[in-house]
Amino acid sequence: MIQWSSHVPIYLHRDPVDFRKAINGLSVIVSEAMELAPCKPALFVFCNKSRTQIKVLYWDDTGFALWQKRLEKERFKWPRKQDESTISISHEQWSWLLRGFDMSRLTPHQSLHYTEVA
Repeated sequence: MIQWSSHVPIYLHRDPVDFRKAINGLSVIVSEAMELAPCKPALFVFCNKSRTQIKVLYWDDTGFALWQKRLEKERFKWPRKQDESTISISHEQWSWLLRGFDMSRLTPHQSLHYTEVA
């Protein structure tokens, strides 16, 4: 599997997408529906209606690239009950999504940031 840098943001488009769309059609969704710049360094992730496939659109400084994954028996646990149409996720959540976990039910320990030791 492709490994993307951990500083690259990941955005999910909540609503299902017609998977006949390729780079140009998905770029339009990124700019118009998601209101983001498709040529910025980010991963834009889309799911089909049956949640058996995802597509990832990204710009790699020389042009667009499109990555696709199809599940043979399972479905992706896609966040559908969100108010926002664009959902920002962490790389850890991205890994969970690809491995079949429900991101909304997994909550890691809270990060703590102290300035002094007691």
